Amino acid sequence: MNRTLRIDWITIVIYFLLVSTGILNIYSSTYSNERINSFDLNSLAFKQFLFFTFSLISGIFILFAPSKFFQKFSSLIYLLSIFLLIGLFAFGDTVYGHKSWYTLFGLSIQPTEIAKLSTNLAIAKLLSEIEIDLKKIKSLIQVFLVILIPVLLTLLQPDFGSALIFLSFTFVLFREGLNPNFLLFLGLSMILALFALIKPFFYISVFLTGFFGCFYFLSKKINKKVSSIPIIIVFILSCVYVFSINHIYEDLLSQRHRDRIDIFLGKETDIMGIGYNLNQSIIAIGSGGISGKGFLQGTQTKGKFVPRQHTDYIFSTIGEEWGFYGTSIIIILFATLILRILFRAELQKNIFGRSYAYGAASLIFMHFFINVGMSIGLVPTIGIPLPFISYGGSSMYTFTILIFIYLNIDANRLNETRI
Repeated sequence: MNRTLRIDWITIVIYFLLVSTGILNIYSSTYSNERINSFDLNSLAFKQFLFFTFSLISGIFILFAPSKFFQKFSSLIYLLSIFLLIGLFAFGDTVYGHKSWYTLFGLSIQPTEIAKLSTNLAIAKLLSEIEIDLKKIKSLIQVFLVILIPVLLTLLQPDFGSALIFLSFTFVLFREGLNPNFLLFLGLSMILALFALIKPFFYISVFLTGFFGCFYFLSKKINKKVSSIPIIIVFILSCVYVFSINHIYEDLLSQRHRDRIDIFLGKETDIMGIGYNLNQSIIAIGSGGISGKGFLQGTQTKGKFVPRQHTDYIFSTIGEEWGFYGTSIIIILFATLILRILFRAELQKNIFGRSYAYGAASLIFMHFFINVGMSIGLVPTIGIPLPFISYGGSSMYTFTILIFIYLNIDANRLNETRI
């Protein structure tokens, strides 16, 4: 069958709808009534259109590339992205307190975005190796190192939000055989981290002592032999973990990140200071009502009350001008895209194609969840763009390439052999 006929056209249609929505809302969020010519070549909307055009041309070349190209060169692409991350510390520019950008010929490039794509390729390549078995410690160390290296380099920039995105690859690992107990471990770790931030260490110690004490007592009651040594080890490791969380919070995170976490946890309320962006975003979304105020009619948007509305808070523009209907359509489009990729991933005949597709869906989901959550106050503000919609050349290019590599792999799946 002709490859063109096997292309996932539904995904392509959703891609164009999301990109078009982004350009329209970037235009709206940066529009000024004082402009005589609404078609401004220097506007951010036009620049986003240029980013999209360049990304699309690259995507078309990728779509018709040889099917084995990405699997063959995934390790090299990953290494190049790691070198780009390392190079930031010598040649990078500092933007919003993060040393995360290169400036070339007037264009800003964020290699962390490229690293997300390359890490997805590297994980898919590693998982497709015959000797890799996620039930073995050696394999787990290899996979987690691939994820951990870009995470550490991103944290050192410091960019906590982008580093968090790399956790999305754990969904791929669970699909490929990671023990489900790791999910329980991850959940308990997150709960313990929250306790560490909300309460002093003394209360954490009391909680852990009581929890493990009850576990030990109940085990004895039902006549099971349980050694106290593992419980003591877990307790000590938990205490070390809590101390580490506090160290990261107090010494590694910037003050603005600490303030945003405190507001999210309810420890502080500052709607005129660090919490101003979030408060204005919620007001904008709420004011849109059911059907919205109409394109270019948002008072919060036109009044520039929401800072960085064309990037981190683009969802608030959609909420104000397109209302509940508009935001619902965006959510449905993202949900359809993610589920579509996951469904077709299960049709793949080899592990590389399936793992890459799961990684692509996970990256899109994590960005979508965090960005929308930031806009409505469900998660702290950590500067994560909304894929295909937020302004930014690096983000547009990365997610376009991410989608078109998936389209290439998906279109060629009937030609692949099972590994």
